[in-house]
Amino acid sequence: MLARSESRDVIAHCDYLIENSKEADKKLLAQIYYLRGNAYRQLGEWGKAMSSYLEASERDPDGPAKQAYANALQILDFYNHDLYNP
Repeated sequence: MLARSESRDVIAHCDYLIENSKEADKKLLAQIYYLRGNAYRQLGEWGKAMSSYLEASERDPDGPAKQAYANALQILDFYNHDLYNP
C-alpha cells in the first residue's frame, strides 16, 4: 500500500501521462486510468476512483478496471445508513 504522498505522486504522474499521451494507444491509457483510480481509492476519494475506473473500462473493456469498479460498488453499497443516520 502506498503512503498518502506516494498516492498523490502517482496521481500527478498519471495526470501528466494522460495529458501528454496519444489517443491511439487505448490499452496503455486504460492502464494509466486504472492506476490513477487505485491511487484515488487509497486516498479515500471514491468518486474520482470510480470515474477513473469507468474511463479505463471504456478504453479496455477486458482490463482489470471493470472488476475494480464492481468491487468499489460493493464496498460502497455495504455502507449501513442506519448506523450513520439514526
